[in-house]
Amino acid sequence: MNTNTPGSISNLSDLSLLRTAPVLSKELQQKLIEELHREIATAEWFTVGIMASTEEKALLAIKQIESFFSWSPMRIIERAKEKGPVFLKANQSSQEIRIRTEHGLGEGILISGQIADKEKFSNTWGPFPLDFFIDKV
Repeated sequence: MNTNTPGSISNLSDLSLLRTAPVLSKELQQKLIEELHREIATAEWFTVGIMASTEEKALLAIKQIESFFSWSPMRIIERAKEKGPVFLKANQSSQEIRIRTEHGLGEGILISGQIADKEKFSNTWGPFPLDFFIDKV
């Protein structure tokens, strides 16, 4: 159970302290979306990690992210070998999605901005709720 309240989250960096995505108010979601748009502008491509209770929920979340960011649809090259909680890893550059069964994770979406220049650091944002990228502009 997540004990963090929306009042303890005020910006993207606060999310990085969490193991699972918090419940967020609509106002806070909008604020975080605006901050995320500013942050992702420096990345060249993205990787996404989705922790979900089922493969279906993880796939729904990645499709929402693809739509939100207007990314080309990625292809699944590896599926979970058994039912249960999963970790989905998607790479926007390679257009590949890999899904594995993994117990003991929280729930949420992690997005990492990638940069080809090895001297620059990539950033990771989240965990965002699984429905965070639905109907956001």
